[in-house]
Amino acid sequence: MVTVSQTAPLKQNLKQKTQRALGTLPPFSPILMRLLATLAEEDVSFGVLGDLIEKDTVVAANILHLVNSALYARRGTINSVRRAVSLLGTNKLRNAVLGMSIARVWNRVSMPPGWSMARFNMHSASVAVLSDLLAQKLPVEYPEGAFVAGLLHDAGRLLIALAVPQEHERVLEVYSKGGSTLTACEQEVLGFSHTELSADAIEFWKLPEEIQLAVRDHHSPPSQGFPLSRVIDAANQYINSCGESILVRNTDAADPRVIESLGLEPDKLQALLADFRTENETMASYFR
Repeated sequence: MVTVSQTAPLKQNLKQKTQRALGTLPPFSPILMRLLATLAEEDVSFGVLGDLIEKDTVVAANILHLVNSALYARRGTINSVRRAVSLLGTNKLRNAVLGMSIARVWNRVSMPPGWSMARFNMHSASVAVLSDLLAQKLPVEYPEGAFVAGLLHDAGRLLIALAVPQEHERVLEVYSKGGSTLTACEQEVLGFSHTELSADAIEFWKLPEEIQLAVRDHHSPPSQGFPLSRVIDAANQYINSCGESILVRNTDAADPRVIESLGLEPDKLQALLADFRTENETMASYFR
């Protein structure tokens, strides 16, 4: 029988195992890392961005496909990467490239049976797109981090399934009985939650502290003001309520009314959600 005094070290060991799993993930390509670093420069030229993207044939092809999609409704076909870069702009380009690079990393990870990488990618991408659109319409703190925070908010769930698959199954077993949130079930079984691990991952990748905090707090954001965590929570709950959750059956954190509490006028919110559906449908193919 395991005593209370023995439980704490065991759970600490589980957390260390999940944190070490970060080092086993495939790295981003050097070109993508250079591109993401370049996008942080406000005065970077489209020519420089085009040169970098052209060196990664997969990203270049996806960028051309994106700019020629129905989302941008161009009359003529765009065949030049540099022209595509100038049409998309740095913000959309940063989001698209980061999303593509993260999806490519995830798809190279060997996950245990029962884990759906397609559902994980689609949920993450959808929360990212909706968070970014909301951040453009609200006085959000650090709005430039909305897409990235949305994309990585559940990275900890992947790390738990990857590093401690037996305990992950136990979490799901407890969760399936109902009565507790997934986060509470993680705390019960593991002694920590996926939100902590997601924040650890963002620190590991050297992304800004504002994104770390938004991800860490996205299941318990303040109810007042507009911290980034509140936007991620609203987007996450809305996406889950639409059935785009990581788990086939997701019974908590799925209230579509939370997004209404952000204060957008009803007609503006409906217009934003229509834009989301169009953009999300176009972007979806890159994250499966």
